[in-house]
Amino acid sequence: MDANLWLVVGLGNPGPGYAGNRHNVGQMVLAELADRMAANFKSHRTNSAVAEGRSFPGGPKLVLAKPNTFMNVSGGPVAALLRFYSLEPSRLIVVHDDLDIPYDTVKLKLGGGHGGHNGLRDIIAATGTNDFIRVRVGIGRPPGRQPSADFVLKDFSSTERATLPNLLADAADAVELIAADGLVAAQLKFHTA
Repeated sequence: MDANLWLVVGLGNPGPGYAGNRHNVGQMVLAELADRMAANFKSHRTNSAVAEGRSFPGGPKLVLAKPNTFMNVSGGPVAALLRFYSLEPSRLIVVHDDLDIPYDTVKLKLGGGHGGHNGLRDIIAATGTNDFIRVRVGIGRPPGRQPSADFVLKDFSSTERATLPNLLADAADAVELIAADGLVAAQLKFHTA
């Protein structure tokens, strides 16, 4: 096993009907990372699509994984990926949408609860721990009285899509910085900007 190996999981729902949804922003970030690494996603026996590579020569190796399951049952594939790559949850970075963070904001943290996010809830249940790193991509709160469940399953608005590439790039930068320099260094950059 590579001593500098990280598993990076992007949460979302499978299929083209969900591809542009706010709930799929984690998988959008992984697409950005795969483009940077010139890596292609391939079907993996852990019920995931996986791409492997390095962001820069000599840098940490990243295993990018998109579970083929719906978000609410992401835990099984994530636990299987950790076993397959012989990694501890401390080497896991989960990229996901977060309603409690304003749109166009990235926050980083280690551990904590699931905050009502069913994908995180299932990963915590399947791995038996909440001690993994989260890259929380802010999607903001739904307008008016729109239910959160409806809001996350809608595509980004045209106004949001104008700045979405910058948000995805920031989240991808955060993943690379965590893997290369550690969580604290990444937090200093993203939480004090």
